Amino acid sequence: QVQLVESGGGLVQAGGSLRLSCAASERTLNSKTIGWFRQAPGKERQFVAAITWSGGITYYADSVKGRFTIARDNAKNTVYLQMNSLKPEDTGVYYCAARQGSILSAGIFYNSWGQGTQVTVSS
Repeated sequence: QVQLVESGGGLVQAGGSLRLSCAASERTLNSKTIGWFRQAPGKERQFVAAITWSGGITYYADSVKGRFTIARDNAKNTVYLQMNSLKPEDTGVYYCAARQGSILSAGIFYNSWGQGTQVTVSS
């Protein structure tokens, strides 16, 4: 399994920006789709965005479309989630996850997960 480590979370005011990183332990993320998910206290885990291995296909949840951008640097084994125009409802623990194959939005189809990074957006 791929070891994933998230970083870049923190406390930001509404309207601000953060960039999350998901670093993989393997030398390459060969053929793996990477997804970002988030979980707010007392709520179910929610799909945020995903990107294919080539980076040619991305997919976003409607709630973040136009505000968040997912990108990857395979040479650095890292996937990024640029989050702009943050809202209090974006608060939660953000996880990255990996799966072999195409983008799916259900977390059950991802078999490697990081430990998460906390994002808190104050109003």
